[in-house]
Amino acid sequence: MKLLTHNMLSSNIKGVANGFPLRIEVEKATEKQVELNAGFLRNVFPMIEWKALVDAAQLPEVADSSMLDSDFLNKFHHALLELHLEKDALVCPETARRFPVSQGTPNMLLLEDEV
Repeated sequence: MKLLTHNMLSSNIKGVANGFPLRIEVEKATEKQVELNAGFLRNVFPMIEWKALVDAAQLPEVADSSMLDSDFLNKFHHALLELHLEKDALVCPETARRFPVSQGTPNMLLLEDEV
């Protein structure tokens, strides 16, 4: 699972008011080279919940689109697209419910009593 995916997931358990961002408990992570696509990064930048990404990766706490013309673009690309969480769990910040991630795929299915 890429951090781009993590940035868009939240806990939808019934009664949860604040299910974002999910906390990451990493057991296995890998890095995979991906060709840098500056246009994609510029387009996705406004959709990123920055605080959640900062908590998941080591990036500056404050960012704006003017930084996309600097070395920051490479760091942003690396954090969003090259770090892969292979085996870990995503944890709801409100209920502590763990959603497993196996082979890079998060299982966000809810149990019957959570719907």
